[in-house]
Amino acid sequence: MDAVRVALLREVLAGTEWLGATRRFAGALRGSVVAHGGGLLLVGTAEYEPWHLAAHLVDEAAWSGTPELAPTLVRHGARPSDPAHLAVGPGRLAAARRGETLLVVADQEPGAGLLERVHDVRRAGVTVLALGGGEKGPGELGAMAHEVLAVPEGGELDLDTVQHLVSAAAGENAVPPRAAGRGRFRERLSRLADQLTAPPPPAGW
Repeated sequence: MDAVRVALLREVLAGTEWLGATRRFAGALRGSVVAHGGGLLLVGTAEYEPWHLAAHLVDEAAWSGTPELAPTLVRHGARPSDPAHLAVGPGRLAAARRGETLLVVADQEPGAGLLERVHDVRRAGVTVLALGGGEKGPGELGAMAHEVLAVPEGGELDLDTVQHLVSAAAGENAVPPRAAGRGRFRERLSRLADQLTAPPPPAGW
């Protein structure tokens, strides 16, 4: 994330519909993983892998004291030789069961193979959430999901930015109400912006 994107996040938080939309979606995500306790699976498409969102959710899980938010990243190109956190392949979806939550992130409508897996996962009792882009947002994927956040192509925000907002709100929603006010959220983003825009440390630091 660069300084321009941080500034965009601040602007979004100032009062557009995205603040409410991302917080509602994040609340549904947090509510599902906490209430069901079965774990969070995160998958993208073969062309779009949400590894950045996975990393942010891990951070938010630690910051908020909500370990349920830390996802298992399911990768289409996973290999047994990959590090453990990157070696989980699509076969994990076939093993998903009631109590688990699946978050699907796609910049375009997924292909038939992934859609079929999502359909099977839902039939198995898994809670499905869809965060998607494309010209109109998640189409058939959205129809299968219990909760959808559409990010239309060419809209005010891109999919990467919305993922930042969702991950931050998921951790924020886990904080007790008095601590979860807008001031606390803005304070965290301000600190992040300061870190991202600070000059690099001197050589040898």
